[in-house]
Amino acid sequence: MSSKSRKSPPDSEQRRRIVTEAKRRREKQGHGYRERALKILPWVCAKCGRDFDGKKLHQLTVHHKDHNHNNNPADGSNWELLCIYCHDDEHSRNEVAEAYDGASSGKSQERPDFKPFAGLEDLLSGKE
Repeated sequence: MSSKSRKSPPDSEQRRRIVTEAKRRREKQGHGYRERALKILPWVCAKCGRDFDGKKLHQLTVHHKDHNHNNNPADGSNWELLCIYCHDDEHSRNEVAEAYDGASSGKSQERPDFKPFAGLEDLLSGKE
């Protein structure tokens, strides 16, 4: 590969512009579906049922049911409004469940023939 075909890494000013633009786009996208969700859904946390008014509305977040932030149907069918605490809990739950699933599947793959009570009957009857 010739040195002309390689791209040089962006300098600090270019990086700053790239990051600033990415943040602006993400914020614009987030406000777009958040604003739409707030227009079509009641201002109540779908999990704990807490009611939100104008002063505390910033604590109400949009949760994507399928965890795909790009899936934003106009009817809001992939959204639910959750308070910041329930939203955090929802994502923590999924991480914990995935960790347990990975751990349990790893154990069963390591020893699929493991039988914890094998030989118990012989022990209880006095045979060895």
